[in-house]
Amino acid sequence: MKKITSSIFILLGILYAIASNAQKASKPSAMDELIYGVSYYYEYMPYERLEEDARMMKECGINCVRICESTWAYMEPEDGVFKFDHVGRVMDTMNRYGIKVIVGTPTYAIPAWLAKKYPDILATTKNGQNKYGARQNMDITHPAYRYYGERMIRKLMEYVHDHPAVIGYQVDNETKHYGTAGENVQQAFVKYLQKKFQSAAEMTKAFGLNYWSNSVTAWEDMPSTVGTINGSLGSEFSKFQRKLVTDFLAWQAGIVREYAKPDQFVTQNFDFEWRGYSYGMQPDVNHFEASKAMDVAGVDIYHPTQDHLTGTEISFGGDMTRSLKDGKNYFVIETEAQGFANWTPYPGQLRLQAFSHLASGASMVAYWHWHSIHNSAETYWKGLLSHDFEPNPTYNEAKTIGADFKRLNDHLVGFQQSNDVAFFVSNEAQTAFNNFGFGWYNSENYNDILRPLYDALYRMNVGVDFIDPSKIEKLSNYKLVVVPVLYAASDDVLEALNKYVENGGHIVYTFKSGFSNEDVKVRATKQPGIIREATGNYYSQFVTPENVTIKGDNYGLEANQEQIKYFMELLTPDENTKVLAYYDHPVWGKYAAITENQYGKGLATYIGFMPGDKLATAILKDQVKKADLWGKDQELAFPLIVKTGVNKNGKTLRYFFNYSPEKQTFSYQDEKGTELLEGTKVQTEQFMTIQPWGVQIIEEE
Repeated sequence: MKKITSSIFILLGILYAIASNAQKASKPSAMDELIYGVSYYYEYMPYERLEEDARMMKECGINCVRICESTWAYMEPEDGVFKFDHVGRVMDTMNRYGIKVIVGTPTYAIPAWLAKKYPDILATTKNGQNKYGARQNMDITHPAYRYYGERMIRKLMEYVHDHPAVIGYQVDNETKHYGTAGENVQQAFVKYLQKKFQSAAEMTKAFGLNYWSNSVTAWEDMPSTVGTINGSLGSEFSKFQRKLVTDFLAWQAGIVREYAKPDQFVTQNFDFEWRGYSYGMQPDVNHFEASKAMDVAGVDIYHPTQDHLTGTEISFGGDMTRSLKDGKNYFVIETEAQGFANWTPYPGQLRLQAFSHLASGASMVAYWHWHSIHNSAETYWKGLLSHDFEPNPTYNEAKTIGADFKRLNDHLVGFQQSNDVAFFVSNEAQTAFNNFGFGWYNSENYNDILRPLYDALYRMNVGVDFIDPSKIEKLSNYKLVVVPVLYAASDDVLEALNKYVENGGHIVYTFKSGFSNEDVKVRATKQPGIIREATGNYYSQFVTPENVTIKGDNYGLEANQEQIKYFMELLTPDENTKVLAYYDHPVWGKYAAITENQYGKGLATYIGFMPGDKLATAILKDQVKKADLWGKDQELAFPLIVKTGVNKNGKTLRYFFNYSPEKQTFSYQDEKGTELLEGTKVQTEQFMTIQPWGVQIIEEE
């Protein structure tokens, strides 16, 4: 195979992206039937049991399996030798049992023969070249990887696309750039920079590369970014790496669409920053951009369980994924059944989790995976069935979920939320802040700010959406917008945020917002820069808090609950700006901690420090009330979680969840209706009791 340059592949990615956008209008945006599924790996079975598996799935209410995405080497054991007979047997068997199939492209784990044939196909990262063995260790831009990957995709698509069981396709798996930064990637990055800047000298000025003699005067002298100490250059390279993912997924989606039928969808299972479970916004993929090539947004969501089950990650992941397609239903392609030993659910928790996904807007809930694997890396990450393949408590509970999904499909499918609150998030701000954080030797990152604020609103039953700079025109759809650490942003973005407030919006900023421009160069003005016009404050110094609380409005908290952690800006209010709280400290006490400013028709609140959880909740509660968004749902609070929306029939649905081991009782304050799970009538002001780890779903008349 002749060497193909990276620029050609970039062009191909663009062409495929254009093609995919042109075709997506004819594709379904959601399914008319709730999908209850599992990942199924015939290839991993220790003995033949396909028929028995299909029978047990049918008995459980499983109506869809996801196959193929993990088994490239099994389907192409030698270069150019393909075997799909087992794939055909799986599809045929599932079809006989009325179970649909989603086919995944098996490109996220390369076969050994390919790594041997092209050793440099393994990605070179900042830590050197990867070794063969792990998954997702390749360079997604490598010409050989693209050539053989495309060949495999086309061979597989030729085999499966006409099968009546196939309803759609998943491209790749939890795709990221995997830190690829080899010579070919560096060359492509230089070409990317040449389109952004007229000269290397212009780039040097924009990024401040004269620091520590990092100046670049000619493009041919551009060094690798692997060792850069420059946060601007490093952030731009991260942005470029995210674009590689966007282009890669569009490339794959374009190939798949050459074979897909009009009623077959294309999706991808995005994931999140991992901290032993799905924690926060993914820094290595721009989900808003990458999802454009997909017909349906898909996601993998994992979370703590047993005593630590709160539903927060289910809600966060769902809200984020639902927002990618402007509120359309999405697929939970992977979530846990039993999982790790500390994830094995208590009785009732699997049901609670499944309906929690639906309440955030999912139209598919699928477990990774059907069976527990008997060897290799994920041996102790258990599926719906344990290693003995026998029914177990989790499987038996799953049967009740499958039966309820089927019975209540017409009531639950197509559930749509309509929220008045949004988080304004940005991958660019995330990367920039992660490069700097609160200074040297601090480990906190963007998600350490985002998640506590999100969690506070979740626990007080405030529904939220997410928007990013590409969707900034949607600001006006919301009555309250929360902006965490918008560390890097263009003038246009900040001016749009000002305009939102001026036109009547209510915005809550945290510290370090408006701090630098889109090139991560700190603005040489009074901070917080452009948004100061709306916030009505400024600062020139910031410090690490030590023995500091707040005074003024203490939000009804005891002094030891008024935690200030990580960082604090010493704010000075403008003449007409209201100070909600000052710092309580013998030196810093003259400075404002929280300010509130009327700007035009709207209100801008600025939090100059990172509050502890109780204080964050109190501050946001106050802001929700000032935005006139405090209602009966907010009178209920965690562990009672409420999700409200409208089903496909235009009827209001209210999900009530009990995330605790104790019964919860509350007075139902909404319109009379029917509790769907039990089929009982419910009246306004009726007292309701939800069992431990229980759920009730009320459809209004």
